[in-house]
Amino acid sequence: MTEQVASRLLIVGSASVHTWRYLAGIAPYVGEVWLASNRDAPEQYRPANLAGFQRIDFRLSSLVASGRLRGWIKAIKPELVHVHQANSVAWHASRAMRGLAIPQVLTAWGSDILLLPASNALFGRMVRSNLQSADVITSDSLYMAARIRELAGDDCRIELLNYGMDALPLTPDLAAKEKRVLSCRLHKPLYRIDAILHAWAAVEASGRFPDWRLTVAASGDQTPELKRLAETLALRRVDFPGFIPGHELAELYRKSRVFISVPRSDATSISLLEAMGHGCLPVLSNLPANGEWIIDGLNGCIAEDMSRLSDNLVAAMQQAADDQRLQFVADINRQLVTQKALHADNMRRFAELYTRTLQAGPKQNAKKKK
Repeated sequence: MTEQVASRLLIVGSASVHTWRYLAGIAPYVGEVWLASNRDAPEQYRPANLAGFQRIDFRLSSLVASGRLRGWIKAIKPELVHVHQANSVAWHASRAMRGLAIPQVLTAWGSDILLLPASNALFGRMVRSNLQSADVITSDSLYMAARIRELAGDDCRIELLNYGMDALPLTPDLAAKEKRVLSCRLHKPLYRIDAILHAWAAVEASGRFPDWRLTVAASGDQTPELKRLAETLALRRVDFPGFIPGHELAELYRKSRVFISVPRSDATSISLLEAMGHGCLPVLSNLPANGEWIIDGLNGCIAEDMSRLSDNLVAAMQQAADDQRLQFVADINRQLVTQKALHADNMRRFAELYTRTLQAGPKQNAKKKK
């Protein structure tokens, strides 16, 4: 039986599969769990001990969000509050908790730290204030942890934790893997799917890999534009399957030999962990967080120059076509996932963090009397 580390936990986060997965994963470690979000969790993510839900509009323009959340916190009396994202979600949450002497854990996402503060000075001050209001902050990469410290100051408490993938897949069957490159990041400018299409155009033009295909899964604001680009480039071996449910995406990982993800900015992405666990050879943009998982030429490829992404893709496809080489990469990457990135193990680590945080008590919020 799982040991309970808190009697009443409040989770505050935006409507996201990441928030909902965390809700379901941490629930066995607490007596009651409560959720404040802009949308209720889907049925499959609602634990039996979910005691209540409060809808909150987390937009910065909302004039009532903080007050509404504060009133609910006073009513349900949580022992600990865990806020997910250091953006407007944390802004409203930290104002709602001011003076309530409740410990607050804040989990920062990559965009909160790596992009939002640089967008303008106001957002930079907001993120800094959010970080400084938390008793402990969790980061999923060393690089992001360093940026958090730069923003929040040397006295902030940071723990390295990620949500992790659900479970390590079965040992990859290389004979079942197709000659396929998989992209499954959102179709937004941040993720540079257009660069992947241009790189693939060079692959097709080379004539060297006639039996390989590129699958561009997921969707987003740029989907119509990306499909038009594929037509303009006269790409013949590209699929756009759209949004794919988790079990079907797992099957795509299982069948793919190469995984490609080249965002402009990112922390540790769940998609990378899933690709590593399924034995795909990763091709990644040259970001510090990616370097914490992949060494170029050893267990994946790092694209240092996006204008030469096609060269990196070709090199990865050559390696991944060799079953012996791909098995070597898969063995390394699956060991890394086992050691650092399994959901159940990391939920236990989050629960241990709760115990330490509760023992230490609220060090900052209690001082901020309203």
